[in-house]
Amino acid sequence: MQFSNQWLAFYRILLCVAITGVLVMDTAGLLSLPTLERMENILYDLRLRKTLPNTVDSRIVIVAIDEASLAQEGQWPWGRDKLAYLIDILFEYYGIKLLGFDMVFSEPDDSSGIKTLDKLATGQLHDDARFLSALKTLKPQLSFDEIFAQSLKNRPVVLGYFFSHLQEKADQIGQLPAPLTNANKLPFSPYLFDAKSYAANLPELQSAAASAGFFENPYIDQDGIYRKLPLLIQYQHQLYESLSLALFRALLDYPTIEFVVGDKYGLQNTQSRLEGLRIEGISIPVDESAAILLPFRGRQGSFRYLSATDVLNGTADIAQLKDKIVIMGSTAVGLLDSRATPVQHIYPGVEVHANILSAMLDQTIKSRPNYIIIPEIIELILICLLINFLFPRLSAIWSAITFSILLACVIIMNVYCWEALGIDTILAVPLAQLFSLYGVQIFFGFFLESRKKRQLGAMFGQYIPPELVEQMSRSDEAFSLQGESREMTVFFSDVRGFTTISETQDPQALCEIINAIFTPATRLIHEANGTIDKYIGDAIMAFWGAPMHNPQHASGAVQSALAIVKMLATLQTEFISKGWPTIDMGIGINTGPMNVGNMGSQFRMAYTVMGDAVNLGSRLEGLTKQYGVKIIVSETTRQAAPEFVYRELDRVRVKGKHQPITIYEPIGRKEEVSPEQYQAIGLLDTALHYYRQQQWLLASAIFKELALQHPKDMLYGLYLDRIGLYQSSPPEAGWDGVFTHTSK
Repeated sequence: MQFSNQWLAFYRILLCVAITGVLVMDTAGLLSLPTLERMENILYDLRLRKTLPNTVDSRIVIVAIDEASLAQEGQWPWGRDKLAYLIDILFEYYGIKLLGFDMVFSEPDDSSGIKTLDKLATGQLHDDARFLSALKTLKPQLSFDEIFAQSLKNRPVVLGYFFSHLQEKADQIGQLPAPLTNANKLPFSPYLFDAKSYAANLPELQSAAASAGFFENPYIDQDGIYRKLPLLIQYQHQLYESLSLALFRALLDYPTIEFVVGDKYGLQNTQSRLEGLRIEGISIPVDESAAILLPFRGRQGSFRYLSATDVLNGTADIAQLKDKIVIMGSTAVGLLDSRATPVQHIYPGVEVHANILSAMLDQTIKSRPNYIIIPEIIELILICLLINFLFPRLSAIWSAITFSILLACVIIMNVYCWEALGIDTILAVPLAQLFSLYGVQIFFGFFLESRKKRQLGAMFGQYIPPELVEQMSRSDEAFSLQGESREMTVFFSDVRGFTTISETQDPQALCEIINAIFTPATRLIHEANGTIDKYIGDAIMAFWGAPMHNPQHASGAVQSALAIVKMLATLQTEFISKGWPTIDMGIGINTGPMNVGNMGSQFRMAYTVMGDAVNLGSRLEGLTKQYGVKIIVSETTRQAAPEFVYRELDRVRVKGKHQPITIYEPIGRKEEVSPEQYQAIGLLDTALHYYRQQQWLLASAIFKELALQHPKDMLYGLYLDRIGLYQSSPPEAGWDGVFTHTSK
């Protein structure tokens, strides 16, 4: 029976893909999720505020109709004669470069009383010559609109007006400026805002002014915040420019606007959309509706403010206005010319235009190009793939760490695009995806892993360490008790002289001795990811490479064997203190193809390994006593675990095997072996070479030298005894140096 929980894993992936699909549709504009839109706006505002330059642009000055001006000059609107005087003093006395009005003059100014005088001249006093003569003399001084128009002539003054999306009864108030071009000629015109009515300036004022620009913003977000503003609007198939764009073009002497057009999402064979404006080589990024992301230098006060009354009375500092761009607008609370913006909820509308003009001059307007949708969709797909691929394989801690890294990467990349590239990319959507998919992984992972862990624990808990069960539960590998053939490594250990020990100890002491040996030995096997097959009296059988595939199975077995030998050396002191006999252990290790699975009978089953490679491992353990070593490994194990240093012991035929093998003793990891040990191994290799060449005298001399250097090592005495026998009774012709063992 398989325990991979494929269906739960499938539903987890399916849910993650479904969430990602919805978010992709929202990003592509095929679906609208208001909550995500609000989140996106909140994060946009936060990012904008955190990256404000907070500098003052001295090139632009705002002449404000503020509370002080209203208190000094009277309530608004002022007479046009006063405004005409204001224009005259700004250009002639202060020497400004350009003037823009963030206001509209759509109604005649009759505040001089000229309308009443004209009525008298055609009525009661129509035959009063003195009155008519005086009126003729005074009329030029009382025609405030004409005076205002004269002040506009031949000066770089840009008037303001506004469009509306509502079809009003009086839908044409005043005179519009000359349009930029016929919108019908533009392939992107269907995506521009199409105004239904307008309120513009009096014809004589518009004709006298250099140009005009609209200051209406139809693109206010649902939360009432100004985040973008169109630079172009079409009305009755004619194209008109905003106040800030008109001011910018006035500075450059009204050059022609080039339209940068691209395809939707940056793909071919889609309808052309506006991407930007190019004016005298300066690029202004816009979206398909010709709107820009409103740029801000900071909170209110990013431009110098001068009170209009100070300008009128000549008390303003000339240096603050000389060669400056001036925008005139109202900031008095009662005039209600304020906007809600991301940087400040009550923000003067006139400063919005100043910010746009400043950003045009500095070319610092952020953009959201059409093609950015494709990278955003790719980002969402990559996040989905990473989470589905990585998270099921990670522990809870590493999942949290990986989630934090992904979260940081998404935020850092978003801020990098904003700051370094000037591109606005979505942030709320990938963040929502990350949290949602992470929640799905946690939800399914809890049930999937706990269920899988219970199943694996029930199957393998008695054989393998809890750490390996944990690792198996996070793996996509399908684990089974069914039999299969694998390349694995088997381990056999046996306590030497156990029969003698058992005869001298009572049953309770014998159990304590075995437990004292097996407990740390088992722990060391588990630490090396080994699986305990069984305890056979005083013997341990273990294997590596199942139930979980492990390419380092041979290394794990050799590592655990060396660790057990070291453990036994330290355990001797404890045994002596308790009056227990000293103990020793022989370990045999072999690597090769083995059959692994749940084997036994209908009465009792065991997860174990079988095969010739297993039998050879048992034979090698039996040879340790004959060679006076604690560990013997086969040549296949040596090849599979090359990070250890080995010394060759012999070439042998074990009982029941006709094919000779080379057996080795592992000494330790390469970095742990001393120069003296390397030297002894080299001498042994030379001696074995002479031995197999039947050069008995040369081989005997080296073995004697090694025996003198290492008197406790019985290997060298074993070979000296063999050489003595061969000298008196030479081996048969064709002898290959292999020693045949006739016992287990």
